[in-house]
Amino acid sequence: MGITKITPTVVESVMLPKLIRLDSNLYGAAFFLMKLLPARFILDRARDAGLLHEGSVIIETTSGTFGLALAMLCNLRNYKLFIVSDPAIDPPLQRRLEDLGATVEIVREPSPTGGFQQARLDRMNELRAAHPGHFWPAQYSNSHNPGSYAPFAELLTEAIGKIDCLVGTVGSGGSVCGTGSYLRLLFPQLKVVGVDTHGSVIFGQPDQKRMLRGLGNSLMPANVDHSVFDEIHWVDAASGLSATRALHRQHALYMGPTSGAAYLVARWWAKRNPDATVVVVLPDEGYRYQDTVYDDQWLQEQNLWLADLPEAPVVVKHPLEAETEWSCIDWNRHTYEQMMGVPFQV
Repeated sequence: MGITKITPTVVESVMLPKLIRLDSNLYGAAFFLMKLLPARFILDRARDAGLLHEGSVIIETTSGTFGLALAMLCNLRNYKLFIVSDPAIDPPLQRRLEDLGATVEIVREPSPTGGFQQARLDRMNELRAAHPGHFWPAQYSNSHNPGSYAPFAELLTEAIGKIDCLVGTVGSGGSVCGTGSYLRLLFPQLKVVGVDTHGSVIFGQPDQKRMLRGLGNSLMPANVDHSVFDEIHWVDAASGLSATRALHRQHALYMGPTSGAAYLVARWWAKRNPDATVVVVLPDEGYRYQDTVYDDQWLQEQNLWLADLPEAPVVVKHPLEAETEWSCIDWNRHTYEQMMGVPFQV
């Protein structure tokens, strides 16, 4: 056994993932909380630039784990944090944020265009106007977000060596675009496979209600570099949640639904390419989902229970053909405009 390192805070001890062999050619990068990487990097750069000091106000909009990462860091560094969220935030997460000292405001009505995400942005901008001198992390557009994943890419290459395929879910665009870009400096032929869900605008579908939370978006994040991706998958909620449970049953990994969706795709990709070394990004743990994803009765009531996982995706030639089933398309490192025929608009 190696010598256990003592870290100054919990952040340094859990920021990077555990690497776990899931199959002969498939490795899982299981994070405690992946968003600690960009949150810490963004705040460090702001502090170094003189934008943050003890007692500074930070304002952000999020309904997920970026908010938790910010709350942990702000608690440890004595920053005041305001988070604007929506009804999608689960009560245990909201309580945890507030226990860490964050002020959480929930917007109750969606915007006619852009839904709750636009409504959150509108309210956040009101708070920003009311707090001169604040700092806005802007995870969807801050270039430090993808830049923060260099340590993760370095960990992968040191532990695994040559990597042929990286699979991960796409929300802000930071993790997969950042990690994939760094890995391609060493492995130019690396395949990058993005995992989205139906009703997300990121890869050309119209904005709709999404049952699979934690991935996808109603607004286009500036940090998504579409030309990074070789292949895109849209995973439906039933398949993604059932794969989350399969990941737990088969590997004792208690992860969230974004991890399950990525695992579904990565498992299929690895079996289809037995000579390739595949890494799948598993972004966060499953404790927020004990009453939903890990509750058989809830899954059945929501009509999201699958006795067996689908064996393969439906192959489509255009994003609008991906309707309700797990589907995939060869993106071939195209830009959004090349693929959709219309300009990329943030």
